[in-house]
Amino acid sequence: MLMTRERRPAIRTLRGWAMHVLQEAGAIRECEEHGWMQDRADPHARDRAFDIAHNDRPVGISTDEAVAEIREVLDSIGDTCPECP
Repeated sequence: MLMTRERRPAIRTLRGWAMHVLQEAGAIRECEEHGWMQDRADPHARDRAFDIAHNDRPVGISTDEAVAEIREVLDSIGDTCPECP
């Protein structure tokens, strides 16, 4: 008999979801050389990320929690890579 398991979500933490949303919206990018996330300081991309947080948040997470996590991740990421000269 063939048994199947329920598939786990690809993103397991709220922080991981927020980083994924910010990358898709174009608000952050990864340093090509070192892999650090960098804030692109694009207000339109940030607005898109907040729209996603309002409309397409993870199951069981309130709008306020999703928006707060997006804001927290943005506040924790700088606009330069710490390893680049």
